[in-house]
Amino acid sequence: MESYVPDIYQKNIYEINYKKLKEKGIKCILFDLDNTLIKPVSFAKGIKKPSPNVIKLLEKLKKMGFKLIIFSNGMPGKTKKYGELTETEVRYRMKKPSTKGFEEVMQTNNYKPNEIIIIGDQMITDIKGGNAAGITTALVRPITRQEFIFTKINRIKEKKVLKKLAKQDIFRVGKYYE
Repeated sequence: MESYVPDIYQKNIYEINYKKLKEKGIKCILFDLDNTLIKPVSFAKGIKKPSPNVIKLLEKLKKMGFKLIIFSNGMPGKTKKYGELTETEVRYRMKKPSTKGFEEVMQTNNYKPNEIIIIGDQMITDIKGGNAAGITTALVRPITRQEFIFTKINRIKEKKVLKKLAKQDIFRVGKYYE
């Protein structure tokens, strides 16, 4: 069960204390895309640009010296387009919770595990994968309830995990922490 517990739990990406992350030695932020940065159906419904708030946050983080990578299980089309629009490096088809993509980022950029954080909305993929890779993990609430079919399946598994973690008083939805 511990493999599903995030190091940080916040309501959304805007509530995370990035200054504190910098002080802890984090150099690279991996952002999940769907339901972390954008609504999963955004591009399919014709929304062609990221929200002004996301753009503002990403620019702020770049100025703080963080390397940013959109780190998604999604397909290349949408992920690459979002990366272009935000001028952010992308990695797609990461197959999280597999650690292969995380290890690749560490090797390519010469990062140690304690210098990277994954920020995402799913315990089953983002948090479990990040924890297995030994990096810092941050869970945020999903932006919307609209989700792809595979995510819906993961949410069923996640509900079972959440129930067990709450029963053991390890993690509770809505009880945020840094």
